[in-house]
This record gives sequence, structure tokens and C-alpha cells, in this order.
Amino acid sequence: MSFIEFVGYVPAIVFPSATIFQLLHMVKTKTSSGVSPITWSAFFIGNISLYLYTEKYFEVQSILSSLLTSVLQLVIIALIFKYRNNQAMPQPA
Repeated sequence: MSFIEFVGYVPAIVFPSATIFQLLHMVKTKTSSGVSPITWSAFFIGNISLYLYTEKYFEVQSILSSLLTSVLQLVIIALIFKYRNNQAMPQPA
């Protein structure tokens, strides 16, 4: 494994991990307060674009850092709207 291949694993670990931490926090707190759907949508678009741009469609580093992360980001975006809708609805007494 070359140095460049090895370094490619850094974003393959860091990007999904950081996204998972945000996702776990939202699931644990059941709130999307302070979480921007525009920001996470931009991350999603950026990751898909980067995956297509690099043309390394079958490399593990590219799949983990871009595709896996973008799927997790879609889950975050969905949770943002789910939790915001739940917060907007009045709670039964």
C-alpha cells in the first residue's frame, strides 16, 4: 500500500465518523435544534460531486468517504425535518 492510498483512508474514517456522531446526538436527544438542513444538504451534494469527480468508483476509500457519508447525511436531513415536525405539533395533555 502506497502512502497516498494510506492517506486516502483518513477521510474514509473521519468523514463518516463525524457524521455518525451528529446522527447519534440527534437520535439521543430527539431534537434537531441547532442543526442546519442547508448545511447538511450542501455536505451531501459536495460528497456526491466529489465521488463523481474523482472517478474512483470502486475504491474503498472513495466509497466510504463519499458515498457512505452521503447516505448518513441523507438520514440526518430526514431526521432534521422529522424532529422539527414533531416539535411543531402540540403535545397531548
